[in-house]
Order: sequence, then structure tokens, then C-alpha cells
Amino acid sequence: MDSSTNEITHEFPAYFRVYKDGHVERLGRVAILDPAPTGLDPKTHVQTRDVVVSSESGVSARLFLPKNSHPDHKLPLVVYYHGEGFCKGSPFDRAFHNFLLLLAAEANAIVISVDYRLAPEHRLPTAHQDSWAALEWITAHSNGQGPDPWLNEYADFGRVFLGGESAGANIAHYVAVQAGVTELVGPNIVGLLILHPFFGGKELDRNYEMYSFMCPTSTGFSDPILYPEVDPNLSRMAGVKALVCVAEKDSLRDTGVAYSETLGKSGWGGAVSFYESEGEEHAFFVLNPGSDKIKPLTKVMADFINQD
Repeated sequence: MDSSTNEITHEFPAYFRVYKDGHVERLGRVAILDPAPTGLDPKTHVQTRDVVVSSESGVSARLFLPKNSHPDHKLPLVVYYHGEGFCKGSPFDRAFHNFLLLLAAEANAIVISVDYRLAPEHRLPTAHQDSWAALEWITAHSNGQGPDPWLNEYADFGRVFLGGESAGANIAHYVAVQAGVTELVGPNIVGLLILHPFFGGKELDRNYEMYSFMCPTSTGFSDPILYPEVDPNLSRMAGVKALVCVAEKDSLRDTGVAYSETLGKSGWGGAVSFYESEGEEHAFFVLNPGSDKIKPLTKVMADFINQD
């Protein structure tokens, strides 16, 4: 066997390394999938199961259904996109799964978490395109005639929210803009849940080499996926409100602050709410499940979802 195939051609510490033969090794805390089983969670009494979104692309999703759900009392629907740099993570991983159990229970909302394809095997913007396609699949249920019975029976398509953390927040924003530009028919997208978002800025300056490797078509400072402020379609973004959440010790904190300010002066016209978790770091609600700041965060999110 040619030992040169084991040669590392690209390495981005804490994320991944790429070998000459093309295989990718993921690094860091979420490098190895720790799958959580589906079924009834005994603590939250939230039921979960997995669905296939596209047999062609392989994109799937995990559904979270709160206890005592009834077709006569439909629940808000949260479409969620996980983070980890577009290149790691999964809705099936225990860390993401457990947080969404809490959110579904606290908000009494159905959550669907999308398993988009990961970079670098699938170069960006594949993750964004998969996520948009997933929303289109979800939209097919808005008349009660879609392929999934839970969405048909229990989801209130008059109260739909798009959300995500870190790279997933970036994706949620992208999908919301697409929904507005295309005038998506079916779901009424009320708002966005933007947690510890990843956009362009000082932090990106250190990571741009990795991003440009994952997204070779990126135009840098004129890339609207990275810099919402340069997007001519920002004012057309779907939704009438957004909740932007940051963490005090997060290196991306200022990115979240800047994003909320960008929305405020973009001409979008929606209401922007802001929440900061003191003393916490990036995506602590996924990476530090024992934090006592998770419950206050999920309550803020639940109140945002359920307020009139």
C-alpha cells in the first residue's frame, strides 16, 4: 500500500484533517457521533423519531413531539439546524438531541432538526441548500397532506420558527432570507432563533482559510452567507421577529451583537430581541449540559415562541 495516501493535505485543528487519498478525519469534542436513541424520553416525556427528507441526497431529520400533543390543539413548529462549523455534528448526537428535548418540552413545540450533509466532503453551500430543501419538504405538510403524520396532525403551520446555533444559526438566517425572496407559500414563518451565530468578522479572519477550503466559491467580504449586511435581499427576510442569543465569554459574542444591529438597520422591519448568558462560552447549552444557564436560556426561547 502506498504510504503517501496517508499524507495529510489539509488540517484545521479542532475541526478536521484531510488525507491525500481523500478521506476526512474529524477532530475535537463532537468528532465521534454519540447517538441518542429515539422513542419516549422519560424525563421530558418528549417523543422522538427520525424521518427521511430526501432519499436522493440522504438528508434526514429528527422529530421531537411534546407530551399530550393532540390534533385539535396544534403546536408551534421549530425547524432547527445544528452547528459545529458546517463540518461536524448531527441531530442524532446526544448533545444536540438532549438540548432539543428541553426546548420542545419547555416551549411545548414540535421541533424538527435537520441532518444536512457535512463539509468538506460536501462543499458549501451544500449544507445551506440541503437545509432549504428540507424546509420545502416540511412545507409540503402545511395542507395536512405531507408524508409525515406528526407534521400533518400536530404542527401549526401558522406558527413556524427557524433556528440554530453557531453555523446552524448562519443556516437558519440563510433559509429565512430564501423563504422571503421566494415568497414561500404554506408555512407562516413568524421568527428566528439565532443562537451564538457564526458570521464574518474578526473571528472569521482566523478561520477563513478553513471556510474558503469548505466553500471554494465564496467571494469573501462580498459573500452574503458570511456577511448579511452586504446581502441586497436582507430586507426581504421572512419573519416578523428575531431572538439573538449570545454568551459573555464566547469569542463570537461580538458577531452576534453585530448581527442584531445589522437586522435593526437593514430595512427588514421585524422586532429584534437580545439575550446574553453571563459567564458562559460558545454553544455551552450543547457542550456543557450541566450548566445552570441552560434552563433560563430555554425559557427565554420558549417565551419568544409562545408570545402573541
